[in-house]
Amino acid sequence: MKTLPALATVRDWLDEIEDPEIPALSITDLGIVRDVRYVDDVLEVALTPTYAGCPATQVIRDDVERTLRARGVDRLRITERLAPAWTSEWLSVRGRERLHEYGIAPPHAAAEAGLALGPIASAIVRCPRCASGETREQSRFGSTPCKALYRCDACGEPFEYFKPH
Repeated sequence: MKTLPALATVRDWLDEIEDPEIPALSITDLGIVRDVRYVDDVLEVALTPTYAGCPATQVIRDDVERTLRARGVDRLRITERLAPAWTSEWLSVRGRERLHEYGIAPPHAAAEAGLALGPIASAIVRCPRCASGETREQSRFGSTPCKALYRCDACGEPFEYFKPH
């Protein structure tokens, strides 16, 4: 019988998979890998999309399958776990740091920012380039529905803010 890779090893492999929309983040940094376990000899990976209908979901599923099969995982099941719904609170500390380094302001804590569908102006969004809090929302939607477009009044640079969900 073939030896099954340790779950910690599988998680390390999943940590190498980049988010297709924000390649500075791995899918584990993003917090969408909800469970990795064996059911008998089948490796089961549960993913929670950042929002229903996210176009990156299928790309991520394909990347997970390709990565694990390339490492010899023959028996694999990838499932979607929709409840509880993904929240930006699931972003790792490393993921928040990587967002900032990539030029995207990381989301505030949900309690600080209010509801995702409500105004985000209640929380100060710091510029990821100069750290100024003198910023303003330009558009509720950025390059993806998860982000808003902001502009820094101090340095004049536009940037995206990863909205809290």
